[in-house]
Amino acid sequence: MPALKEGEISRVDAAGLVADVLAMPTQLEDALWRVESASLEKSLRRLEGPTPLIVCGMGGSAIGGDLAAAVLGDRLMAPLHTIRGYELPSWTMPGSYVLCASYSGNTEETLACYEAAGALGAPRVAVTTGGLLAEAARADGVPVIPLPGGLQPRAAVAYMLVSVLEVAAYVDAAPAVRTEIDAACASLTELAREWGPQADSDSLAKRVAQRGHRTTMCIYGAGPTGPVASRWKTQVNENAKMPAFWAELPEADHNEIVGWESASEHGSTLAVFLEDSDQHPRVRQRIELTAGLIEPQAAGIVRLESRGSTAVERVMSLVLLGDLVSIYLAVLKGIDPTPVDVIERLKEELGARETV
Repeated sequence: MPALKEGEISRVDAAGLVADVLAMPTQLEDALWRVESASLEKSLRRLEGPTPLIVCGMGGSAIGGDLAAAVLGDRLMAPLHTIRGYELPSWTMPGSYVLCASYSGNTEETLACYEAAGALGAPRVAVTTGGLLAEAARADGVPVIPLPGGLQPRAAVAYMLVSVLEVAAYVDAAPAVRTEIDAACASLTELAREWGPQADSDSLAKRVAQRGHRTTMCIYGAGPTGPVASRWKTQVNENAKMPAFWAELPEADHNEIVGWESASEHGSTLAVFLEDSDQHPRVRQRIELTAGLIEPQAAGIVRLESRGSTAVERVMSLVLLGDLVSIYLAVLKGIDPTPVDVIERLKEELGARETV
C-alpha cells in the first residue's frame, strides 16, 4: 500500500485540492466578510417575524444548507429547508426567503428555482462566483454574496455554510452564531495541523483512509452528524472515485441493519460511525449496539467523535476530517482527486440534448 507521506500526497494531488481543504479555517473567516459585502440590509426586503428559509442548490453548493440546519438544530426559529432540484416546494409563499447557491452560477436546477422564486415574489439571495445567476440577480436588484473563484465547488463548503448561517440570522430564522464561527476558525486550524499531510502516518485522517482503502464505505450519522455523513459519502465519491453510502441512525436500525446479515458475501464494507460529543445518550447506545451487531460481517468498524465545544466547531471538525480522508483515499489509489470527468461528460450530453 502506498505511503501517505507529504511528498506522495503532493505528487498525486496535482491540482492541490488538499490545500483548499486545509484553508477551511481561513475560508470561514473570509466568508463572514463576503456576506457583509453583500449589504443585505440595503437590498433584501425584510419580512415581519421569523421567516422560513429555503436553500436551493446542488452538490457542494447545497451542502451548506444541510450543515447549517445541523449546526442550528433546536435553535431554529423558522423552517430551514434545502432543495435539490428544479422546483420549489409547493408550500413556498411570498413570505419565504429563497437563497440560491451555485458556485459556478450556471447550475440549471438552481437557476430554475431562482426564476420560480421571482415569479412568486419571494425575497431572494444569490451565493455565487458569477455566471448566469449573478447576472440575473444583479439585473433584478437581488443581493449577491460573492464567492472567490478558482475552487472546486465542493471545496467551497465553508463559504456555503457561513452564507446560510448569516442569512438565516438576518431573516430571523435563527440566532446569530458569529462567535461560534470565530471559535471554529481557531480550532480547525489546530486540527488541520494534526490531520494534514505533514502529520505522522498514524494520524487520525491517515489511519481512517488506510482502513477504508479497497473497501466500500458506509458512513452513519445521527442528528447533527447526519448531514456530515452525507458530505463524507459525496467526498469519497468525487475525490476518491469510489462508491460509498450513508445512512442515519436511529432510522437505519429499523431497516438497513438487516442488510448487514450477508454483507461479507457482497464485498468488503467498512462501517464508519460519526458521533457528536453532545449526542443523545440513547443514540450513543444505539451506535454501540449497531456496531457490535454488524461487526462480524464488516471489513471493520470505525467510530469517530466530533471535536470542539460549539456546534459549528463540532460539525466542521468532522467535515474537515472527512475531506482529508477522501483525498488520502485518492492518494492510496494513485489518482488525482480533483477531476470529475464523468460529471462534465453528463453536463455536455445534457447540453447537447437541449439543442435536438
